[in-house]
Amino acid sequence: MTAVRCIAVINQKGGVGKTTIVANLGHALGLAGKRVMVVDLDPQGQLSTSLGIFRPPVHGIDEVLLEQKPLEAVAVHTRENMTLVPAGRRLMEVEHLNDGGTARAWLLDKAMKRDAPEQDFVLFDCPPASGLLSANAVMAADEVLIPVSGDYLALNGVAHLLATLKKFEPIRRRALQQWVVVSRFHTRRRLSREIREKLLKHFPQKVLATPVREVAALAECPAAGRTIFEYRRSSNSAQDFYQLAQDLIERRAI
Repeated sequence: MTAVRCIAVINQKGGVGKTTIVANLGHALGLAGKRVMVVDLDPQGQLSTSLGIFRPPVHGIDEVLLEQKPLEAVAVHTRENMTLVPAGRRLMEVEHLNDGGTARAWLLDKAMKRDAPEQDFVLFDCPPASGLLSANAVMAADEVLIPVSGDYLALNGVAHLLATLKKFEPIRRRALQQWVVVSRFHTRRRLSREIREKLLKHFPQKVLATPVREVAALAECPAAGRTIFEYRRSSNSAQDFYQLAQDLIERRAI
């Protein structure tokens, strides 16, 4: 049996499309026949809404981290081959834990080892901050996926984030595969093209081959509780997410 690939979708900068990527990439992997679990580590709980669950679920990853509940006990089936672990109402409490020292950063890793999900992929949707929840995702993950939108502030943030991740390596004691995905990409904007070229230059073999083009439908999806494949299957973004899923499956980076 192939080992599960645990991927933290992370960027300290907000507005780069982390939740959009987790929802749509997760569905794309499911459509490709992979078993996928998406985990909402953002106390705002927007991943549930993006997948059509508009009433905040009572159970979630908060109970896994605070009460040692099994992941499968709080998971919700959302699409074929795809399950969701919602944030839960008490997730913010994890961010404010004072007891436990460095062990606080290993809560998710321990949960994954204690109750390893029978999945091909687990995607962690991280909050836009470098706090305890993000640290838990990094400690539990085998890989990180960094969404970068087409602006210079986002570009500067990647270098800072990669430097931060490097500090975790001695503690993790295992390598952390790093990927970058270009999100909210405008093919006709020179700035978007320049940002992608700089990423390819500065982070060779880390940038996934397919950028995700920005279309209006992608921004409309969360309000409808649908992924791009359900809302506008023929759109450019849907095609991009299909290809991005293959990039990830095949580890295809440039």
